[in-house]
Amino acid sequence: MYQSILFSVEDSIALITVNRPKMLNALTASTIREIGDAISVAMNDEAVKGVLLTGAGEKAFVAGADIKEINELNMYEGRQLSREGQRIFSAIELAPKPVIAVINGFALGGGLELAMACHFRLASENAKFGQPEVNLGLLPGYGGTQRLPRLIGRGRAMELLLTGDMIDARRAYEIGLVNKVLPAGQLMDEARKMLHKINARGPLAVQYCIEAVHHGLNSSLETGLEIEANYFGMAFASDDMREGTTAFIEKRKAHFKGK
Repeated sequence: MYQSILFSVEDSIALITVNRPKMLNALTASTIREIGDAISVAMNDEAVKGVLLTGAGEKAFVAGADIKEINELNMYEGRQLSREGQRIFSAIELAPKPVIAVINGFALGGGLELAMACHFRLASENAKFGQPEVNLGLLPGYGGTQRLPRLIGRGRAMELLLTGDMIDARRAYEIGLVNKVLPAGQLMDEARKMLHKINARGPLAVQYCIEAVHHGLNSSLETGLEIEANYFGMAFASDDMREGTTAFIEKRKAHFKGK
């Protein structure tokens, strides 16, 4: 079905693996489209409750864009490539089911942008991070100049964007770029464990959290609070809310149905 990614579903979890290990899983335009399609399939599959996104091999999550592909693009083509990538990465960010980046090596350029579009990030101890586009006379085109400062603050983001330097996993954790750093052998198990924990919660509540955070961050605090109140009210209209609160009162496990 796909040429440059692997897609599988097991135990309610969809696993998307960028599968170009000889190229350090570098992103081509077609690879990005395949990722977007796989995300859409996962979101529309009732058997899937969440997604793990990773890279094949032990060296890289995604080590940037395929430079040979972009070398001869003109201004118009470059803008079109950027807008398509932004659209697909934004669809990941707004996915109604949790999407976790499982970063098993280099996450550079478009790879870091892909990871930042996920709802949060787990990294192996050998992972490296950076936006090295300025070394090529470029800048990030898939959301890096926008998501990075929102995640780690303007000053730290500017440092990474303007120097093109790489940082290690420990530094990425210190500045809030990743949520956890783990030995490589424990990375995928921990990602599955965390996703199963989220999947046990109310799926509508999880979706509303994702949407409220996203829309609120792009608004003033006052508008964000109104957004939160609206989603809070919507939750009261759900069967899941009645089930969750009743289960708490009755001291039993809740059985959510996403309705």
